Amino acid sequence: MAFQSGKDRIITVDVLSAEIGSTTTLVSAFDGFGGQGGTPRFLGQGAAPTTVTPPEADVRIGLEAAISDLAARLGVEQIRWKRFSASSSAAGGLRMSVHGLVYDMTVKAAREAALGAGANIIQVSAGRLRRRELEKTIDLQPNIIMIAGGLDYGERDTALDNAEAIHHEITRRHLAIPVLYAGNIENQEDIRDIFRDSPSPLYLCENVYPKIDQLNIEPARKIIQDVFEEHITQAPGMEHIRELVNGHIMPVPGAVMNSARLLADELGDLAVIDVGGATTDVHSVCEDSPEIQRILIAPEPRAKRTVEGDLGLYVNRLSVLEAVGAEELTRTLAASGAEPIGEPRMTAAVQNLPPIPADEDQRRLASALAFHAARLALSRHAGRMRDLYSVAGRESLAEGKDLSGVGRIIGTGGALTRLPGGEALLRSVLESRRGAELFPSSETPVLLDRDYIMATMGVLADEFPREALSLLMESLGVRQSSKENRDDS
Repeated sequence: MAFQSGKDRIITVDVLSAEIGSTTTLVSAFDGFGGQGGTPRFLGQGAAPTTVTPPEADVRIGLEAAISDLAARLGVEQIRWKRFSASSSAAGGLRMSVHGLVYDMTVKAAREAALGAGANIIQVSAGRLRRRELEKTIDLQPNIIMIAGGLDYGERDTALDNAEAIHHEITRRHLAIPVLYAGNIENQEDIRDIFRDSPSPLYLCENVYPKIDQLNIEPARKIIQDVFEEHITQAPGMEHIRELVNGHIMPVPGAVMNSARLLADELGDLAVIDVGGATTDVHSVCEDSPEIQRILIAPEPRAKRTVEGDLGLYVNRLSVLEAVGAEELTRTLAASGAEPIGEPRMTAAVQNLPPIPADEDQRRLASALAFHAARLALSRHAGRMRDLYSVAGRESLAEGKDLSGVGRIIGTGGALTRLPGGEALLRSVLESRRGAELFPSSETPVLLDRDYIMATMGVLADEFPREALSLLMESLGVRQSSKENRDDS
């Protein structure tokens, strides 16, 4: 329970949680997490620019400013807390490289595990690592190197050769990059021997692709999140955040995925669209429809995330313009009632767009960019129908994630929750479906994370699932069913 001292104007809350994003740092305060069966409450939220670039290259500065902003909004001078948790995507968040055997099999499975844990994939390779691929991987200095490859009791040599090459290169450079092996289980002892004297921590887990058409990504996903929490030092000042935190630290996308899973257990199949300053992520937790499952080329995980590193409203706003084109963006703006802008002026307007729009023209432009970022991201996430031709004639097959049976679309991120018209924007995205895309129906209900707490609740969900679900449902404006009704359904 929060209490306030009238003399010192100090408030103590059960939980303070920070989301350190690429452009903005949010701090949210909560009560009702004391384990006494009380009602959890969202008390308020503060925000400040994330400070990861010179001259203020230290995320603690932005974090302290966000806490001060929260205190001002709550009408107090100081905030104390019983528990502090955090999520981060600052300075690239969790950066991983993935190395497997066959791209459409083990590499895909390893990517799904990494993305589901909230990682940004900065390098991918299939087969034996070539010298240039190896050097590029180590030059990028990922937070984790993931090695996969080979079905259980199948091909062994490729993963072992790649492990030997990676071990040699990181040892030669005196680096200590964590390595995760998630391939053929017959190789585990050999992998352990290769890295026995390495400065790099080694993590072993079950094979991400143990059998043909079988994905097993959860064990790897859990380890990736644990490694991130242990080694979160990438952004300037992040090494000091651990000193504040007595709860968990997670990658922002992994935290959002945790919330999506928690909500799917309550609401059924759903997809989450998160339009951010640097990336646009899509998370889906759903099963393939029986019709699509029969014609699906390759298996897809129930919980899937895609990250579009070229689709962001601040860091990558010019990339969105390039992907869409000035003419199409002008048409989108015109539909919102804005005056037409020529191509040169459009480029300048996008280039000068601040992280937080300051006037109506900027808000309309940011909304137009958000629509196209969400539309492109959903298109890349969703599967599609393909026609193949053979001597037997034309055959229709499905490839990728089937979203046609999704029961709800949820919008989160600053663009969708803080700009006006987020729900209508997502409705327009669904209505833009093209024939071959396995999109959700245009009639799918759309919900907004109005309190902007999906990442925060995802960090808390493992420890406080009841409280996290209650606050998420409240943020979405949905009534939570009773346990008895859920058990009967």
